[in-house]
Amino acid sequence: MLRSQYYEALKQLARETRVEYGLASPRVLRSDLRRIYRDQGIRIDLWDHKFKKLRGAYFNDELGPMVMLYKNLPEDPMVFTMAHELKHHLTDSNLALSYCDSSNQAEQIEIGAEVFAAELIYPEGQFAADLQAMGTGIGSCTPESIVRLKRETRTTLSYAGLVKRAEFLGLASSGALQGIKWKKLEESIYGPPVYKRILARRAARR
Repeated sequence: MLRSQYYEALKQLARETRVEYGLASPRVLRSDLRRIYRDQGIRIDLWDHKFKKLRGAYFNDELGPMVMLYKNLPEDPMVFTMAHELKHHLTDSNLALSYCDSSNQAEQIEIGAEVFAAELIYPEGQFAADLQAMGTGIGSCTPESIVRLKRETRTTLSYAGLVKRAEFLGLASSGALQGIKWKKLEESIYGPPVYKRILARRAARR
């Protein structure tokens, strides 16, 4: 099977999994993945390791399937890592161990897990349709478009994932979405988040 065919097959599997488990929006939460894991019989082990680049690992041995997850991951990376490891369970369970870190991201099996995870969280078709509904067409996606999309859809696909998707689909011109400080841009458009406002008010009272 060609790489392109392999990746397309994984996208289709991700869409089928969304339908099977009732994932109807681009806001997929860790509770959604936990529900899928329970149904699939996958145990979760949260651990506080010292390996900065290791996010998760999938095991399948005599004790059955298990996913180890770095417990301090924020919500978006946690959801993506859980979706990534779900791909290994669904398609690579014959392997004794699959792990997710920066050292093996170029391997086909790992790229496939990234493709599956992104499609499980926010399918390409829905992503393109949402941007088009905002008036964004081929080559016209701006950083502000990405921030607005994330805010309005409340997707748990990270800014990095949204950028990759926009570039892959040709919705962003070359380099238009690179080097952006996304949280800073988000605050410039929508203002600081509630917790920052509360802290600022408390500091002003002192």
